[in-house]
Amino acid sequence: MSVVGGRRARPQGGGFELAVWYLMRLTGLALFVLALSHFIITHVLYDPAEQTAEWIISERWANVAIRTVDWLMLAAVTFHAFMGVRIVVGDYTRGGVRTLLTAALYIAAFVIFAMGTFALVSVPNVLPGG
Repeated sequence: MSVVGGRRARPQGGGFELAVWYLMRLTGLALFVLALSHFIITHVLYDPAEQTAEWIISERWANVAIRTVDWLMLAAVTFHAFMGVRIVVGDYTRGGVRTLLTAALYIAAFVIFAMGTFALVSVPNVLPGG
C-alpha cells in the first residue's frame, strides 16, 4: 500500500481492504459529528453541574435516541480505532506475529464492543427504589 501526500492511497482493486478504506473515512466523519453532538448535548444543552449518576440513568439514558447515538458512537469508535491499529500492525509486523496481533485485535474489539453494548442495553430506565 502506498502513501500519497501523507495519507494512505486508496487500495487497488476491491475486496476487504477497499471496504475498510472507505469505512475508515466514513467512521472518521461519523465520529466528528457524533462527538460534536455528544459535547453539545452534555455541555451546552444540559448543565454539567447538575449531571449526577442518577441524572444520567433517569434522564439521559431514559431517552432511546440518546442511547442510540451513544451506541453509534461506540460502534464507530471501536471500528475506527481497531482498524487503524490493524493497519499499523500490518505495516510493522510480518508472519506469525502479524497474524497473532491481528487476531488479538479482533478479539479485543469484539469484547469491548460487546461490553459497551451490554452496558447501554442493560441499564434500567429508572433507578431501583425510585
